[in-house]
Formats: sequence, C-alpha cells, structure tokens
Amino acid sequence: MSKDYYDILGVSREASDDEIKKAYHKLAHQHHPDKSGGDEARFKEINEAYQVLSDKGKRSQYDQFGQTFEQAQAGGGFRGFEGFRDFSSFAEGFDFNFGGGRGGRQGFSGFEDIFGDIFKQAGFGSDARSGRNRRRWYRGEDIQIDAEIDFLEMAHGAEKELNLYKRMKCAHCHGEGVEPGSKKVECLICEGEGEVQTSRRTILGTFSQVSVCSECGGEGKVPEKKCQKCGGDGRVREYEDVKIKIPAGIKDGQSIRLEGLGESGEKGGETGDLYVTVHVKPHEKFIRENDDIHSEEEISFSQAALGDKIEVETIDGSLKLKIPAGTQSGEVFRLKGKGVKHLSRFGHGDQYVRIQVVTPKNLTREQREIFEKLKG
Repeated sequence: MSKDYYDILGVSREASDDEIKKAYHKLAHQHHPDKSGGDEARFKEINEAYQVLSDKGKRSQYDQFGQTFEQAQAGGGFRGFEGFRDFSSFAEGFDFNFGGGRGGRQGFSGFEDIFGDIFKQAGFGSDARSGRNRRRWYRGEDIQIDAEIDFLEMAHGAEKELNLYKRMKCAHCHGEGVEPGSKKVECLICEGEGEVQTSRRTILGTFSQVSVCSECGGEGKVPEKKCQKCGGDGRVREYEDVKIKIPAGIKDGQSIRLEGLGESGEKGGETGDLYVTVHVKPHEKFIRENDDIHSEEEISFSQAALGDKIEVETIDGSLKLKIPAGTQSGEVFRLKGKGVKHLSRFGHGDQYVRIQVVTPKNLTREQREIFEKLKG
C-alpha cells in the first residue's frame, strides 16, 4: 500500500510551504525517539514525507506520479509500474529488458528514455553510485527540540547551551564503518555494481527489475571487517554540547534552523539539521504585541492633576517620563524605539505606557478636608 505524504503530515495537497513546515515541526517534536513516548518508526515516516514535500522538484514529481515516485525513492526500479501485470494474459514470447544492470540493452529500451528523468531525480541512473548521490542517500536525520528563554533574553538575544543525544560520526572509524587497519572490498552480492537485477517471466515476456543492493546500499563495496564500535554503521549515539545563538526579537513558538547540527549521516553521509523551537516565558510587567511592548504605571491624584516626572521601566532599564498636568486615568504615552528589535529589518518597535490614576484609600482628616474643598 502506497504512502500518502500529505496524510502523514496532516495537510491538504494545496498546503503552502509554511503550512508543511509547521506541520512537520509539530509532528517531529511529538514523535522524536529521544523524547518520552517517542515513536522512531513514525518519526522516520514524518521525515521522509517532509523531505519530499519541502522540495519543490520532488513535490512536483510526487504530485504527478504518486506511488511510482515513492517506489522509485525506495530503490524499487521499475517496481512501481504494476500496471504491466494487467497485460500478462495477452501474449508471450517477448523479452522486455529496460536496460541498466548486467543485462545490456535489448528489446524496448526506449522505455528507459521515457522514464529516465524519474529515476535520475530519485537518485538512480548512471551516476546513482557517485559520491554525491551516496551522501544524499545516507543523509542524517534532522533533530527538533525546544528551548525556553525569558522575556529579556528574547528582547536582547541569548546564547544557550544544549545537550543533545544523537547519532554522531564514529571516531573509531571516522564514519566509514570499517575497522581501522581493514579496508572496503567489492560487494559479492552485486559484484561492485551497487545494484542488482532480477527477472520475472510472464506470458507477455521477461520483465527485468533493477534495485539498489541491500547488502552494500548501492555503494558497491562493503567493509572487509566492520568497525567494532559502530558495527559498520559509521555512527554511534553520544551526547554533544552545542551552543546556539538566539536572535533578539524572536517570537514565541518560532523555530531556528541550524544547518549541519542534526544527526550524522550513515557511512559518511551529510549531517542533518537542528531545528530549535523557542518558547518565551511571560513577563510580569511587559506584554508584547508584534514588536511593540505594552506596560502600565500608576500615579497619584496629585501627580495626575499637577503633573510630574515618573520613573518608567523598559527592557533597557528605567527612564523618566513626563506626566502633563491634567492627565486622565487610561491615557497612553508612547516611548519611541523602546520596543522589541525587528527580527528581519533594522530598528525597534515602541513601548506604550498606560497610566492608571490610583484612588487613595483610608484618607487622613487633613486629606479629607482638602478633597471636600475640591468638591466645591
């Protein structure tokens, strides 16, 4: 049964890139195997779906060919064209060999030209075993974690140290999976080709299928002696301390992508990325709205009536604010440029200070007499 990558991420086929990214981050965080209750199989499935749908070319190919694309991605060669089985009752004696592998080019080799682009985009074809494609094939998984910062760290930026438990390049074999002093030798299963060809004879003729060798993973070589520490995988699970910089002005729930800080790829493949979702703790005084800050200050009746200078707290410290005579409760004063730094451009937001006039309680006799006179 074919996989529906859109269903896996829980998005529609018309979903935007941002919607796909948000869905991926949410599900990856929920199912990450390093978390309590994580699901490694589900996490791999989510990553697989995201790798396709986040790439415009792959997504277009997937939307066009659906199951065929998925099977080509998995190394199934022509396995995706199951429709050929429907012709098995019509004739026999034909030999259809689609080229590639060890069978040469015979019969209807034009099929290879028709479908060649599909397999090249999926990582197959004449250069499927090149170093570039091999590294892409074994790319390490991305990691998604959460980091909590306080309000002022959000306003000024912060540096955090994270302790990650992840697959890292094996130091014993330098990620090659081969025990030091040993070497890689030609794979006996595929004889160094990196792919194997199987044939199936039907009434219509002989159908050949080319797939990636399961023994060497398409590399054409296997360790003569596997690394004792990593078992030939080229990676081991270890803790690593990583320092990250969180930019000033980041919003609550926003993610940072740190390229190359994810898990190491198998057998020397490229490293995945680290996604850090930032959560900002609320402040007891400040409330953020976009890049502006809202706060409140209390003044007395006399300060409101006569005017005064009061001390106002900002994210950069205290400053003096002039209160004009006759200020009413609820009036708002703007402190230009005292808000949060704009994340994607120069400058800062503003701070808006709402004035609250406090009604006095438990008046003294003298104070009461003064207010009685004011009534008149």
